Formats: sequence, structure tokens, C-alpha cells
Amino acid sequence: MADAPRSHGSKRVRPSLAPRDLMEEAAPRPGVWTARVITLLPQAFPGVLGESLTGRALREGLWALEVTDLRAFGEGRHRNVDDTPAGGGAGMVLRADVMGRAIDRAMAATPPQWPLVYLSPRGAPFTQARARALAAGPGVTLICGRFEGLDERVIAHYRIEEISLGDFVMTGGEIAAQAVIDASVRLLPGVLGNETSTEEESFAEGLLEHPHYTRPAEWQGRPIPAVLTSGDHAKVAAWRHEMSERITRERRPDLWRAHVARDEDG
Repeated sequence: MADAPRSHGSKRVRPSLAPRDLMEEAAPRPGVWTARVITLLPQAFPGVLGESLTGRALREGLWALEVTDLRAFGEGRHRNVDDTPAGGGAGMVLRADVMGRAIDRAMAATPPQWPLVYLSPRGAPFTQARARALAAGPGVTLICGRFEGLDERVIAHYRIEEISLGDFVMTGGEIAAQAVIDASVRLLPGVLGNETSTEEESFAEGLLEHPHYTRPAEWQGRPIPAVLTSGDHAKVAAWRHEMSERITRERRPDLWRAHVARDEDG
């Protein structure tokens, strides 16, 4: 079977969130952070990304979403995208030739160093620092795996970065891709509205975030800590920092050790 035409298999989700023709040519939008997704489930997007703050930002054109349907690049009459593992074993593996055509299409006209990421349980853990790095760039292309995964030759040929959400396995990469997009998009200028909120949240300084409280002043016999209603901003800041350190030390010893090491190096 001949390669699929360059114009086939990709749709662009504009701020209206309305479906677009799969035959339309997609190109990165100058100056607009763009998430490009390769998936067997194009209908899964924008999904939750079309709601709340990320959805509003998408409608306002603060970021763009382009979805490439992997099935459109499949082999034969039935558009097959997978085959049995070489050497035997259970499950199916996404074909190298099919994924290669989809990647070429999704990466068309992207500038040099555009990130190409495969969501994989064997990848490096996704972190707030990686989200910040992605948000600081022009965008990202995300490959959503299915079945037993992706032919290793594709990963090597395109020098694909592998990212994991944690030490567990999911049925596909779509939810993970949405998580990576959400974590990156919320850091873009204008998306949250209050830019200082990202400066005080978990991982901003390598620590977990302090506890939050709001009305009523007392609930189920539990009052808001008095320091938070004292009006003394210095004491509030000190209390919040102390709580962040305590929670990090108790719940994430790995983060605490890294935090202490940074302080000692500094």
C-alpha cells in the first residue's frame, strides 16, 4: 500500500471546539503553543481539555490542539495499525511503518527541536519542571500508545522522548497525554488569570503545597488555624512554608532529600 497523502489523517481543533475535516492540512500556528496528538481515539480529544480554564483558553486561542488519527495511516482495506510481536508473545504491537507515516504527518512544518513524546510506563517520570520546559517552548507532539506498545525501531529512529505518569500501566496513552497537556497549558500566560498561583503551588520550590482553608471558620469542630486569620502576612507566609516542609518530609522523602541537597549546594 502506498503511503497516505500528506493531507490525510489530521484534524485541527480550533478555539470553537467544532469538529474539523480530517482532510484539512494542519500547520503550527506562529506564536501559539500547540499540542499535537497521535492517537487511535481522536474522538477522545479535547475531552476534559475542552472544559474549565483549559477549554476557555482553547476557545480564546491561547493554545491550539491538533489531532492525528493513526487509523488513517493503517495498512490495507481495514487500515490495520498493529501486528503480532516478533518472537511471539501476547498482545499486539503498533507497526513501525504505520506510526512512521503518522509521525511524519504530525511533525510536518514543525521547527527544529520540537518535542516528540511517547507516553510510556517505562519513560522518565513527568515532573513540574518538564511541564515548565514544555510550556516555555512552541508546543509538543504526543504519541498515545495502545496494545503492547510501539515498535522500538520507531522510538530509535525519531529519537522519541518517553514520559511516564507513574509506576502503573494504562490501556492507552490518551489520558496521560491529556494530563501532560493540561499541566503545560495551565502555565501559559493568561490561562489561569492569576499568575502568582503557580508560584505557590506544589513543586514550585521543590516542595509539596501547604494546606488550604476557607469558610466556614469552624466545621465539624475543626477551626481554621488561628495564624491564617491573624492578618499578619509574615506569620502566614512562615506558617505555610513550615507546613510545606513538614508535608514534604513526611510524604515525599525523595523530594525532601533533593530540597535539602539544593539548600546545601546553595
